[in-house]
Amino acid sequence: MSQSALNPIHTLSGTSIPVVGNDIDTDRIIPARFLKCVTFDTLGPHAFEDDRLALASQGKVHSFDQEKYKGASILFVNKNFGCGSSREHAPQSLKRWGITAIVGESFAEIFYGNCVSLGIPCVQLNESDLAEIQTLSSAQPQTVWTLNIKNATLEGPKNFAVQIKPSAQQQFVEGSWNPAYDLLKNLEKVHKLAATLPY
Repeated sequence: MSQSALNPIHTLSGTSIPVVGNDIDTDRIIPARFLKCVTFDTLGPHAFEDDRLALASQGKVHSFDQEKYKGASILFVNKNFGCGSSREHAPQSLKRWGITAIVGESFAEIFYGNCVSLGIPCVQLNESDLAEIQTLSSAQPQTVWTLNIKNATLEGPKNFAVQIKPSAQQQFVEGSWNPAYDLLKNLEKVHKLAATLPY
């Protein structure tokens, strides 16, 4: 099994999109009515749907509806992002929207773990640094940022040292974030064993 098949994640680059506010829970990320879906494939367009509709009713535009952030893949958030229920649908919707990494002040524990298992790194910055990059993201939305998992840095117009849990960092660097890691790593043994089975 090749290293690429195990999909290690060392760096991720892309433009950014800010969602400002503390304690944004999973029901806001993906409203409960979408939990009845059979697969996660259609969740992307519904990320933050109720927040987006509420702002639109006030004549305002949510960042997920702003043209200048179209195609952005790095999400900048604040404190306790992903709190509330443990629904996997929340990070699944962000992934299908196109988000590949999240930079925030802090994350709810279960949301964080769900993101890791989907290959979405969540890294932390302090409040003042987060405010600065959210402002930069708003003023210069076409700026490309690079999240370096191995070096724990966010690189752009200004470079920042980010925090990432050592266990998650190791999983991304070696590719073991994938729940099928052990199976993929030992695929030859699996095939050999399968060949000996009488059924």
